[in-house]
Amino acid sequence: MPVVLARRDLWLTLGWVLVLAVIYLSLTPKPPSPDISQIDKVGHLLAYAALMGWWSQIDRRHCRLALLFVLMGLSMEIAQSFTDYREGDVFDMVANTLGVGLGWLFVRLAPNWLRRIDRGLAA
Repeated sequence: MPVVLARRDLWLTLGWVLVLAVIYLSLTPKPPSPDISQIDKVGHLLAYAALMGWWSQIDRRHCRLALLFVLMGLSMEIAQSFTDYREGDVFDMVANTLGVGLGWLFVRLAPNWLRRIDRGLAA
């Protein structure tokens, strides 16, 4: 069930920018990464938490969103395994899935933060 927002088109556009950014960073040959071992797992976790947290503010069908983002994370890792410059990683899949769960938890703790921002901008 969609949430009523005054600037819905803006929030949807920003949400799709997030999705496209995650896809790009998942499939680009050399994504930006600090020189710290396994730091990419934190990036995966935060990226998918951001996706779930953002889209859950726009649409309240959390189970559907969670499933879509888990499938997106799995498909990005599978797609990487078909390139000659990236490798799919089971631990990245786990980090993506945990990120979806973290985003869901965040929305449970702060369920209306985007609506409050939207109302403030509309006033």
